[in-house]
Amino acid sequence: MYRNIRNYELRYTDADAYDCLKLSSLLSFLEESACHSADELGFGYKDVAPANIGFILANIYVELSAPIKLGDLITVHTWPLKPTKVIFLRDSEIYTGDKLVGKASARWCMIDTKSFSIAPVSTFFKDDFFDGYNTQRSVEFNNWKIPRIDGGNPVYSQIVGFSDYDHYFHVNNTKYCDYLMNIFNVEELKGKYVSSVQITYVKQCKAGEKIEFTRAEQDGFYLVEGKVNGDLRVQMRLKLNEL
Repeated sequence: MYRNIRNYELRYTDADAYDCLKLSSLLSFLEESACHSADELGFGYKDVAPANIGFILANIYVELSAPIKLGDLITVHTWPLKPTKVIFLRDSEIYTGDKLVGKASARWCMIDTKSFSIAPVSTFFKDDFFDGYNTQRSVEFNNWKIPRIDGGNPVYSQIVGFSDYDHYFHVNNTKYCDYLMNIFNVEELKGKYVSSVQITYVKQCKAGEKIEFTRAEQDGFYLVEGKVNGDLRVQMRLKLNEL
């Protein structure tokens, strides 16, 4: 069955202070692979942009069984599954060498780039377009609802700027990872790596807005919410493991 397979060399700038792969770089690799896969299959940026159609990431879940370190050669396998009415599910596997170290699942939505409203699959695709698509899942994950924080502690704020934008003029999903990791201090991350992360992109953020982040702990996970003037924009559920 179809897979897009792509190698990524971990650059010095992709590593954090402890020589582990930055979460933002990992999501960048997953996004790059997703884009190249869409190009191969005929619904990449150059295919859909003339029809005023685009894709945005709504949710992502990643789990790692081992840390990815500076010097590792990363290989990402990715494939789309048959979509529902508005949700495009894409799964991925992450390898270092021949070792499977990570699995990911992402939910994408198609949008009308003029109105930024969600567009149904039928807006661009014919009924039989996805016949024969890979039905294999990389990870059996369907728990997309992240619990809300009751109280919590304000820990970090970020003002959105131009460098955070993608070509849809809102904060790219990978940028949120750097914001979200800044809820931890340097000592808290010493000797640890992100073993699982789940992010829900609730609402787009624009340049000049100030995102305020609140953090809480629940059942061994860190919960994070980013709000603009009290309006929820992004949620994260994250777990750290010992190196």
